Amino acid sequence: MIYEKILGKVSDKEFSNMDIDYVDFDWHEIYKKLHKKTSRNKVDIALKLDDYVLSHGMRDGDVLGTEGNTVFVVNILPCEAIVIKAEAYLVPKVCYEIGNKHAALLYGESHEEFVTPYNEPTKLLMEKIGAKVEVKAVKLNFDHSISSTVSSHTH
Repeated sequence: MIYEKILGKVSDKEFSNMDIDYVDFDWHEIYKKLHKKTSRNKVDIALKLDDYVLSHGMRDGDVLGTEGNTVFVVNILPCEAIVIKAEAYLVPKVCYEIGNKHAALLYGESHEEFVTPYNEPTKLLMEKIGAKVEVKAVKLNFDHSISSTVSSHTH
């Protein structure tokens, strides 16, 4: 089956009595329009999403489509990430440096905690500027995104 738009959230009333079949996505896939996936219950899914996904992305719990009494739901997998804790005076520097790398940056559990997908140079840079860092598996929540999108561009 080919699905072309997000139908809503799995928490919406219209999906409440349906069986859920999750479709797993890595964080870097959520802003892409075309996908060929297999759900957890081994159903082949094709996505040809509209332009909305380019700027807003998919979110955990988004409904991709239905088939019979089954609803296909987005699940964003945890990834290795850098959790950055910065005192107030370091917050602008953290945001500048991550932004300069065009990397995804999200708020963590507070406005002094940030999360970005892991790479060693970024981890070392954050340590160098004095931020406290921890590398751990995190389920990125793009509702807490600071950067506008994760789409890359060239200069």
